[in-house]
Amino acid sequence: MSTDGVTFINVIEIPADQVHAFVAGWRERAQIMSGMPGFRDYRLHRAVAAGTRFQLVNVARWADREAFQAAMANPEFRAAMRSLEGDGDLRVAANPALYEVVAGTVRHDHA
Repeated sequence: MSTDGVTFINVIEIPADQVHAFVAGWRERAQIMSGMPGFRDYRLHRAVAAGTRFQLVNVARWADREAFQAAMANPEFRAAMRSLEGDGDLRVAANPALYEVVAGTVRHDHA
């Protein structure tokens, strides 16, 4: 069994002018998730160009699939997601999935 855990990656299609409003709510949901057992870290990336199809990419690392699934089932998180889904002003298309590392490297010098 790998000690790398699993990585949740969600590429988010949203108009560039709605990113700021979406990120405000995302921070609330991320705060909930970061307190869950098995959570390791997260990063939310924003596209540099306004015309990029996927304006946001959410990457979060978890100890294992079970920890991630338990966090997703958390009632506080579910309520925050329902709030997002009920916001008719945001035009969001999310594309989430869990991934395992199959190849990679870490560079230690940042010269």
